[in-house]
Amino acid sequence: MLDIKIIREQPDLVRAAITAKRTDDVIDEVLSLDGERRAIISRVEILKNKRNTVSEEIARIKRSGGNADDVIVEMKVVSDEITSLDISLREIEEKLNGLLDTIPNIPHADVPHGEDALGNQEVKRWSPGNDELLLQKRLGLDHLQVAEKYGLFDFKRGAKIAAAGFPLYMGRGAALERAFINFMLDEHTTKNGYTEVLPPLFANAESLRGTGNLPKFRDQLYYMPEDDLFAIPTAEVPITNIFRDEVLKGEDLPIKYCGFTACFRREAGSYGKDTRGFLRVHEFNKVELVKFSLPEKSYEEHEALTRNAEEILEKLEIPYRRLLLCNGDTSFSSAKTYDLEVWAPIEGTWLEASSCSNFESFQARRANIRFKRDPKSKPEFVHTLNGSGLATSRLMVAFLENHQQSDGSIKIPEVLHKYLTFTSIY
Repeated sequence: MLDIKIIREQPDLVRAAITAKRTDDVIDEVLSLDGERRAIISRVEILKNKRNTVSEEIARIKRSGGNADDVIVEMKVVSDEITSLDISLREIEEKLNGLLDTIPNIPHADVPHGEDALGNQEVKRWSPGNDELLLQKRLGLDHLQVAEKYGLFDFKRGAKIAAAGFPLYMGRGAALERAFINFMLDEHTTKNGYTEVLPPLFANAESLRGTGNLPKFRDQLYYMPEDDLFAIPTAEVPITNIFRDEVLKGEDLPIKYCGFTACFRREAGSYGKDTRGFLRVHEFNKVELVKFSLPEKSYEEHEALTRNAEEILEKLEIPYRRLLLCNGDTSFSSAKTYDLEVWAPIEGTWLEASSCSNFESFQARRANIRFKRDPKSKPEFVHTLNGSGLATSRLMVAFLENHQQSDGSIKIPEVLHKYLTFTSIY
């Protein structure tokens, strides 16, 4: 949520964000309701001062033995008007907050302009040995063919058990998935300074509102009406909400958490896109990185978080590139986002494996997460950041393709050996 002062003082800047992120322009309605709200608050303050004055007058009259009936009637009229205005104020604030929830975050000044993914800027590219020849399409088995050959995954039986897009990991495929997760958690906790969290897989509406998933992305969520709970689309939701409605100590920032969860997304509106195997699924595993930062340090923390995710790819020896997303491709809640895309040489394409975002105070304002620089200072909103460190579904595709040998076997990088009972798949 944006500070209402920004909307009042810089409506054109907010409108530019609305246009770029393709949301409804509600600025005029917001400013109108805000004007009504401020007028009511001003009127109520005047009336409360008057009521206090009248109350003192009634007490004075009674002390002197006089008749205060007329003054009491006057005070009742004032009190009734205050009650009526309070009701109107609550209604206006409810409407106003509902509209504010639909306004996206303002992109950072560094974010390039563009309508869609075509406007994103590649800022970095990496491959083992910096060998650009690796970044070419080559012949071999795609991940579905590898899965069938070695019995790693079973998408057909996964669909039988649940539905299409819910993978079933088998044998060495399940072991490899577990190795990815354990390796990433160990790297982030022992080397990068994150504290591990194992959060719930379900969240309430207030948690999803806090991260900006509601109301905009409700159609992407799996919802259980009997319990009024949602299956989480990412561990970002429960981990960010750990501190909802709390005031942190400035000296404790940054706070760095990582957590592994399954993630659930309906992918509504994705029909017609590539849905083969792991390229688009409804359930996938992910290690999430979340930071709570001092405002003046958040972009420094953003670079560090992104680098933490990149190091995982480098140790797994998977080519990748870093993209700076343009304003038209930056998410609703984000001020600045880097995407990390892995190269899949058999598919001959780049696949998104991580998004690393700085939300500035946008999520913190919605979730009411604040901090004090010292015990006597005024609370301020923290800056929140998160990134995939990493999502395993498309990582698995790139891993199997990049480590595929000429005989069709899959070589396992040394960093995973301690997590597995095998060093290759053949």
